[in-house]
Amino acid sequence: MEAATPLGMAPPRELPSDKAARIVEAMRISVAARGIAGATFDHVAGEAGVSRGLLHYYFGTKERLLVEVLRRESEVRIERLEEGIADAASAEDVLSALVRTFEDFLGEGPTPAVMFFEMATLAQRNPEIATELAELGRRTRGHFADALRAKSEAGVLHLRADADDITTFLFALADGVTVRRLIEPKLDIGPVINHCVAAARALLS
Repeated sequence: MEAATPLGMAPPRELPSDKAARIVEAMRISVAARGIAGATFDHVAGEAGVSRGLLHYYFGTKERLLVEVLRRESEVRIERLEEGIADAASAEDVLSALVRTFEDFLGEGPTPAVMFFEMATLAQRNPEIATELAELGRRTRGHFADALRAKSEAGVLHLRADADDITTFLFALADGVTVRRLIEPKLDIGPVINHCVAAARALLS
């Protein structure tokens, strides 16, 4: 999948993959544990086992690192979605893959969801971050909408609405369930997911 390039920020310098992975994971964990304000370069550098100067050299600002973390997170999510439906031979196969991918996401705990919603909150106060986040959302939805169109052209799905609109709706459902799980961790969301599947089925078959 083509990487999303931030619009308003210069891209980070090329970083060795092992160090990049450690830094990204350290920032994810730090934001989930301390919030964006508390996720300082000192904390992230310590968690990642790199120098604070290295973070400044490669990313420049915390905002640029945050966008990079979210970009990589989004790439992983959409790749898993696309891989999940790649071999689907029916609408039910597609639905099963979507549910499995979403349940895997929830099973990772609150860190990725908290990271995203912290960024969404920051975007309300930071126009540059808002632009980056909106563009990343458009690119992510676009990739999945293309995957749905491909399945439709192959006769696997019978889309009942525009693929972009369906994708936005499905992502909105997932966002809502994720927020509810964050607020009520012990809530049984099984029935809710069943209703979501029924709604998705009406649009995909």
